[in-house]
Amino acid sequence: MYLQSLLRRLRGRVVLMMAWIDPSRVRYIIEWLWRNSRVFFSFVTRVFTPIVRFVGRYAIVWREDCGSRGEPEITDENRLETPGSQQRVQESHSEGQHAAAVSNRRSEETEDTDDEFDSDEYRVETTDELYCGYDSTWETEENQGNTFRSSRRPATSRHYKFSRFENAARDMQNYRHDYPSHRLQKWHQHMPSDDKPNLGFYLGKTPSLPDGIYIHHFHSQWKGDYDILEHVHTYIQWLFPLQEPGMNHEARTLTKEEIQDFRNSRIAKENLLKSYELMLDFYGITLRDKKTGEVKRASNWRQRFNNLNNHTHNNLRITRILKCLGTLGYPHYQAPLVRFFLRETLIQGELPNIKDSVLSYFVFAVLDKKQRRNLIKFAYLNYEPKDEFVWCPRKIQMRWSGLSASKPHKGSNSKKGGCKVDPSPVCVYSDDED
Repeated sequence: MYLQSLLRRLRGRVVLMMAWIDPSRVRYIIEWLWRNSRVFFSFVTRVFTPIVRFVGRYAIVWREDCGSRGEPEITDENRLETPGSQQRVQESHSEGQHAAAVSNRRSEETEDTDDEFDSDEYRVETTDELYCGYDSTWETEENQGNTFRSSRRPATSRHYKFSRFENAARDMQNYRHDYPSHRLQKWHQHMPSDDKPNLGFYLGKTPSLPDGIYIHHFHSQWKGDYDILEHVHTYIQWLFPLQEPGMNHEARTLTKEEIQDFRNSRIAKENLLKSYELMLDFYGITLRDKKTGEVKRASNWRQRFNNLNNHTHNNLRITRILKCLGTLGYPHYQAPLVRFFLRETLIQGELPNIKDSVLSYFVFAVLDKKQRRNLIKFAYLNYEPKDEFVWCPRKIQMRWSGLSASKPHKGSNSKKGGCKVDPSPVCVYSDDED
């Protein structure tokens, strides 16, 4: 009975509704909804579009500051998949190809240092408290071809600094090994084989996207415009292209063929050098010697250092610059810039907010293994407190623990403990630079 009563009431309401709704009323309702929906969507667009842009802008900065494991452009596609993966290639081959482009990197004065690092005392076991399976810096040529070795380390090695370094090491080794991951092919699969947008941009034939700026306009109009260099985030991928994608989805990654053509192009390399000087000026640095890559403070270094220290998304930009220098023909410029930042952060006490990035990323962007080892030694001797230094195995730290940063050590010409761990001049300071 109850169900029948419910059905009768429902039928009555349906009949009344059908009687009330005639074609004219339906048309009126539809027109009213259409007019008001346009007003509604217009209101939503005007209110929420600025909010979305604001959030998007600072999301980029956050991504750059905090992104994947501490650096913004480190993505899963850039990383080696597992410690046991076959994506590990022989460093003697991949890093050897990069190092071949470094001119005059060996001399009689560095032979003692090279022999020191090649001795058995620098061989590290996987059981070392600070062993990092993604860092091949301390491997010998005999075991470089081995796959990553996994082991259970003491819990103390899981300090947040070591975890950040270990995550960074995956990305930096992937770069130093010339991106062995097969996923690199995915980035290029939709690109025609004869399409070389980065080379075309650097030859002045095509503009950057989405800004529409030609390379000569960057050099002539953007240099010294610190506000635009700081707040625009779409140019750095064009000025310093890599084989890995960045935040600008309209920029293109480098291909192997494009890299080779770029290195063989005098115009492209000269323009890349101008781009490097443009960004050095932005950071308060000048290129003192174009042959060696030696850098020094600029006259306005205090103001520019303050900006760099307060806008740490520039850590990513510098990492990208270092990678690009190694990829496109200036690998000998890497160590001088890294040593400059090590001295500023560890000795001069400047730029405290970028110190961890210098140690976790900048140092390990250096392709030349001997230079990289010297930079780590220099960093350790000038780092305090030493028990928090996590960027090389504990065994090697114990070997260095008897050395003092105030005493010259083997292979050094410096009186302060190693601004010149290797003999090539890479950073210069004098009393008049302030």
